[in-house]
Amino acid sequence: MEESINLEQIFNILKKHLKLIGGLTITGVVVAFLATTFFMTPKYDATVQILVNRTEQANNDGAAYNTQQADVQMINTYKDIIQNKIVLDPVRKEIAKKDNFVGSSDDLKGQISISSEENSQVFSVTVKDTNAYRAADIANSVADTFKSKIKKMMKVNNVTIVADAIAKPNAVSPNKKMNVIIGLMLGAILGVAIALAITVFDKTVKGVEFLTDLGLSNLGMINHIDETKKSQGLFGQSKPRVRKHKI
Repeated sequence: MEESINLEQIFNILKKHLKLIGGLTITGVVVAFLATTFFMTPKYDATVQILVNRTEQANNDGAAYNTQQADVQMINTYKDIIQNKIVLDPVRKEIAKKDNFVGSSDDLKGQISISSEENSQVFSVTVKDTNAYRAADIANSVADTFKSKIKKMMKVNNVTIVADAIAKPNAVSPNKKMNVIIGLMLGAILGVAIALAITVFDKTVKGVEFLTDLGLSNLGMINHIDETKKSQGLFGQSKPRVRKHKI
């Protein structure tokens, strides 16, 4: 029974402070939208896909399978090579001339991520940048440079660019919808918290129900003469306004 009363009280509190909660919720949405639109730099990604198939002769199906699995396992090695300065330094120089890239090779490394599907000889190089066209240029330059370097380093001649990177017009971050939803939730939570805090710290007596909840009894009423009308009442000009107080 006590729990249902508490829930009812909470509902009444929220209802009473509905404007406050709604205002803070709207404020949270607006702040999140403006921050995402005007203060967060959009980033774009571009992906190039590479296939490395070493040209080794297999005498039977078992040997062919083993060769394929070896190629798959070599992808981790290719990832390390791509993220090494032997590939990134030439890429940085090329992009600096072509797209005015001003970062270092380490900065470039931070923009690159490499992934592959299980048991697949194809792996993907994804680049994120604040410029969609530069992201595509970096990804394609990485693939071309890797293809050139791997021939000399590991005697691998069969490297194929499966899909070139292309510039995408839509930014991958920040996620405006998600940020707006977060702003809405934070605004609503803040509004509810303030509404509850106002109620908890407000110790004024609002009515008989307040006394009843404390286990107290209403003993009667006390008349109160309005001070603004007292002087008029003394001279018989008008009757004083009387207000009743419960005790």
